[in-house]
Amino acid sequence: MKKKLVLFGLLIILFIILFTNTVFAAPSPRVFVIPVESTIDLGLASFIDRSYKEAEALAVDLVLLEIDTPGGRVDAAQEIKKTITNSPLSTAALVKGGAISAGAYITLACPKIAMVPGSTIGDAEPRIGDERADEKFVSYWASEMGATAERNGRDRTIAMAMADRDLEIPGLVEKGKLLTLTYQQALEYRFTDYVVQDQAEFLEILNLSGAEVLEAQLSTAEKITRIVTNPYISTLLLTLGIAGILIEILTVGWGIAGFVGLASLALYFGGHILAGFTGWEAILLFLLGLILLCVEIFMPGFGIFGFGGIASISLSIILSAPSWEAGIISLVLAILGTIILIILSLKLLTKRKFWDRLVLGTKYKKEEGYIPQGEDLSIHLGKRGEAITILRPAGTVMLDDGTRLDVVTDGSFIQKGERIEIIKVEGIRLIVRAIKED
Repeated sequence: MKKKLVLFGLLIILFIILFTNTVFAAPSPRVFVIPVESTIDLGLASFIDRSYKEAEALAVDLVLLEIDTPGGRVDAAQEIKKTITNSPLSTAALVKGGAISAGAYITLACPKIAMVPGSTIGDAEPRIGDERADEKFVSYWASEMGATAERNGRDRTIAMAMADRDLEIPGLVEKGKLLTLTYQQALEYRFTDYVVQDQAEFLEILNLSGAEVLEAQLSTAEKITRIVTNPYISTLLLTLGIAGILIEILTVGWGIAGFVGLASLALYFGGHILAGFTGWEAILLFLLGLILLCVEIFMPGFGIFGFGGIASISLSIILSAPSWEAGIISLVLAILGTIILIILSLKLLTKRKFWDRLVLGTKYKKEEGYIPQGEDLSIHLGKRGEAITILRPAGTVMLDDGTRLDVVTDGSFIQKGERIEIIKVEGIRLIVRAIKED
């Protein structure tokens, strides 16, 4: 009996130990991985911001940015840096390929950096198109690079030399060349803390080898947003959208141009709304502009509706862009592209009837009895014919020899079908009077 009680007591103690370890064991650490790949744009900045909020909700132990990018927009990189520095979570960067240009800036914003063999960091000179930015902006961006590096205990001057080719560092980079560090140079000058083979080795160094690894995933909307907010793609969509709608207005029927136009505009404005660049007011302004332009087409001349339509569309495009400079550039390029597409379409497609109100399509040929105004009209003096329109006082007559002429009366009113005679020629004016024949 005693043996049974002892055995039962031991089982109870064992159960208590196992239960206590299970309930009160410390949870395993978690790492949240965010890929920073391809071009750095505002769509990526929005994705990283959303990913950090998700990581904070999960209370992870580390956010790991895996970086392989050729760079991109300065404003997008600055937004990403704000997300990193404002987050209460610890952040580390693993450079898996190139941390170039804006990618170098994002990497330097991370307190811990590791690079894999073959990776590089640097070449952060700001550019506008294919040209180097002006000295004022280069100076600002170099200082920004230096301050970001210095914040995490790295050499300010080396970081600035990545953005400003006028800086010289003896033994590292000469004047006139931009600085790009290999993974070995980065380790030597403390621009990386470790050189590792992969993510697992980096996590082991950070004492997170057993951590649960979670990876941020781009949603379908974010994938679309990243594509359509690319400066080249967004300008193309804008061009196709405006041209498609105008081509449908000017041509007969509803065809592929209209569907392409509507789809392009939906992608353009939808992508910019999802990216947080603008709201529904931009779409409403664009629609208002189209309505005003349609009204203007049916009005004589070009007035308030036309100017209002152009202003509304222009403002909607600028409001939807990430910056007013980008908006103006997109607008100008879209207008040029639209003009080219409309000219091509009007040569290939059948025009609507109201287009004839804007362009005279009738051709007056001599073979049909029309006489050019440059000819001597005095040869018709004394000839007779018949009014084929009402003359009040101007109208058209047909002479007995079959010639059609535009004439005016001597002040009288002549009904259609009455006989007339040309009694006077004043330059290009032919004056007629009614005659009564026996």
